[in-house]
Amino acid sequence: MTRQASALTRRIAAKPRWQVNRRHFCGLCAAGAAAQVAACSVNPATGRSSFTGFMSPSEEKRVGAEQHPEIVKEFGGEYGSAELRAYVSNIGNRLAANTENAGQVTYTFTILNSDVVNAFALPGGYVYITRGLMALADDEAQLAGVIGHEIGHVVARHSAERYSKSVAANIGAVLLGIAFGGGAAQAGANIAGLAIQSYSRDQEFEADTLGIRYATRTGYTADGMPGFLEKLNQDSALQAKIAGRSPGEVDQTNIMATHPRTAERVARAMQAAQVARVANPRIGRTDYLLQIDGIIYGDDPAQGVIRGRRFLHPGLAFTFEVPQGFSLINGAAQVTAVGPNNSQIIFDLHPGKAPNVAMTDYIARTWATNVRLEGLEAVTVNGMRAATGVTRQNTSVGAADIRLLAILGSDGYIFRFLFVTPVSLTARLDEGLRRTTYSFRRLSASEAGDVRPLLLRIIQARRGDSFTKLASALPFDSYREERFATLNGIAEGAPIQAGDRLKTVSF
Repeated sequence: MTRQASALTRRIAAKPRWQVNRRHFCGLCAAGAAAQVAACSVNPATGRSSFTGFMSPSEEKRVGAEQHPEIVKEFGGEYGSAELRAYVSNIGNRLAANTENAGQVTYTFTILNSDVVNAFALPGGYVYITRGLMALADDEAQLAGVIGHEIGHVVARHSAERYSKSVAANIGAVLLGIAFGGGAAQAGANIAGLAIQSYSRDQEFEADTLGIRYATRTGYTADGMPGFLEKLNQDSALQAKIAGRSPGEVDQTNIMATHPRTAERVARAMQAAQVARVANPRIGRTDYLLQIDGIIYGDDPAQGVIRGRRFLHPGLAFTFEVPQGFSLINGAAQVTAVGPNNSQIIFDLHPGKAPNVAMTDYIARTWATNVRLEGLEAVTVNGMRAATGVTRQNTSVGAADIRLLAILGSDGYIFRFLFVTPVSLTARLDEGLRRTTYSFRRLSASEAGDVRPLLLRIIQARRGDSFTKLASALPFDSYREERFATLNGIAEGAPIQAGDRLKTVSF
């Protein structure tokens, strides 16, 4: 989470449901659109008639330019060296030069400082990929397939089509339907299951078809997108396993949720693209791996980092630990830990300047207004003034006990926790959540200085290196072999040859 996270939480919560929320790219074309004469037109790229009469190309450009700085801010800022940014922009511009409307749209390609594996586009030619996606991709052809897909959405004018049909991003129901001031519950739902409506299946198929067409026209292999899809499936299965979800359950912030498609549908798109096999196609594995060598892997310390069950934020100088059985997820506006049977821990900061009141008054009169609380009391957490209270609410997943905890730091920040437990689990989880409460403490200057990011490194295997040996060197507490296999797109236990270029992770 960023230092400005709580202000961001408030801003997001205050926006109409069709407007921009963090980690999404749909519904952005509605803001301030001027009514125009409704009309159908034939798109030269798709060859079909589409209804885009209520959003002109100039309006798409205006909306994209208006929302671009918001997207960059909400995803942790722009990432990458000047060389890496230029590398990505060069790939994107070469793909754009092979579209049906080449020269009519000026594209902006941006790497976002997010470890979430995702890519998306705004109207008007704004295309985004995350560093998390770049870490997962294996070569330039795979990246070109992803960027080509997003360019396909722009060329097909899918955002304009959605808006003109009055289809807006449908932000899912908030998990906690309670009136907490400052939007803490709203923010928590972003991680707990706040989903962005994806493009339609037909639109995704069109974008895949166009992306493959543009990639092959640019000289890349047509197998780039299918190859990356295999990696996505492998990564999604691993992330579900780590988070304790079922194998087919996809993280709603993952590209597999926002761009759902199967290998079969991508194969159909390859046929529909009607492209000839490229002679000597560019794959660009070595060049690509050298470009991503040294990028941040996982959390950026500026946004806080997850180390096992601990969360540490060196900039704001605090840490806490969640119980066993809970998986931490670091978001731009809050940190969420997901536990058994939809139990959660949601952490954020009070938005703006902290009011000069007792923490019991803060909870009752500022944070949880219009909520009936029981057991409201002042407590002390590692020398810091705090307060806690409990309420029982009906949520979208059943009745839940919700404990609120507010801690006042010496620097004026108010740190907030929501402990959400199904009623049937409250007693069993109580001791672990109590330990989380008292694990919250401030970091010393030396402790904060010791928090370093994990880096993606490209190595060349040496004689005697094996899959098990290289996987065991990863700085993770669990799933080392699965992580190493997914990172490199290979099977667990695959043979390693001397000289192979492989990805690893280190400090």
